[in-house]
Amino acid sequence: MIKGKSILITGGAGFIGTSLARRLCDDNKIVIFDNLHRDAFTKSPLANHPNITFIKGDVRDFSALQKAGADCEIIVHMASIAGVDTVMGKPVETMEIALEGTINALKVALMFKSKLERFIDFSTSEVFGRFAFRAKEMDVTSLGAVGEARWTYAVSKLATEHLTYTYYKQFGLPTLSVRPFNVYGPGQVGEGAIHTFITRALRGETLLVHNDGDQIRSWCYIDDMVQGILLCLDKKEAIGHSFNIGNPRSTVTIFQLAKIVQKLTGNKVKIEHIEWNYPDVELRVPDITKARKILGFSPSVELEDGIARTIEWYKEKLNH
Repeated sequence: MIKGKSILITGGAGFIGTSLARRLCDDNKIVIFDNLHRDAFTKSPLANHPNITFIKGDVRDFSALQKAGADCEIIVHMASIAGVDTVMGKPVETMEIALEGTINALKVALMFKSKLERFIDFSTSEVFGRFAFRAKEMDVTSLGAVGEARWTYAVSKLATEHLTYTYYKQFGLPTLSVRPFNVYGPGQVGEGAIHTFITRALRGETLLVHNDGDQIRSWCYIDDMVQGILLCLDKKEAIGHSFNIGNPRSTVTIFQLAKIVQKLTGNKVKIEHIEWNYPDVELRVPDITKARKILGFSPSVELEDGIARTIEWYKEKLNH
């Protein structure tokens, strides 16, 4: 159990960051460093929590990041541009924030090496490319074609994993990387399919599915994701590794996902197939054997239960 620590979370105002801060803030001092591009924080109760300090900033600003991390024993580096539409619209910023931001965060960690206990780099399951079935951490990663903006996020995140590992090997920093697989749940902001399907269904709007909707995803509920992060912080054996964090049991096609949301909301909204001519991930299912063995990680929230919980949260939010 993490207690009495000073923790910096870059990108901490996002969905996963605020969920992690919520679990840690009663027993630790949290610094959230974020530019509020995706903001799940400022309107939440966490904004007034006595153990949380919020600093608005950009991870490309080294001096600002250095000040934010000066007294921290743990750095959880989540800051990035995410969401397919945003990445495709801002490929330069996507790569700059990932690469410059991670270099800066690692340099800050190195400056305070004597007190640093853990540095977690947030990567992505997209490093496996378009087809990943029971993907293991040591499986070959796949880089998209140069010039295709869709893959700038995955390429830059793979580079940050290498950076993080080399700081462990060369400088002895206690680093590790995690690869989240399609995280969803209450508090989500952005472009995720479950977020989009639920909000549209609750408003009585048509659910839009790309092409045939036969793309396959494994969905990980936010509580399981946070538990995976906490285990990475707690287990010394995690240092020097990368981990898939996901739930292979919660695997469905996007069309099936739309049908589940339709059923659980009770709104018989129309499902419409729309043409999508851009590159996409067709199959993404993790192998979590390594996380289970080293961390003791075991996802516990099944898909329909997680979606039902998420729907209830959105219902309450939309009614206010």
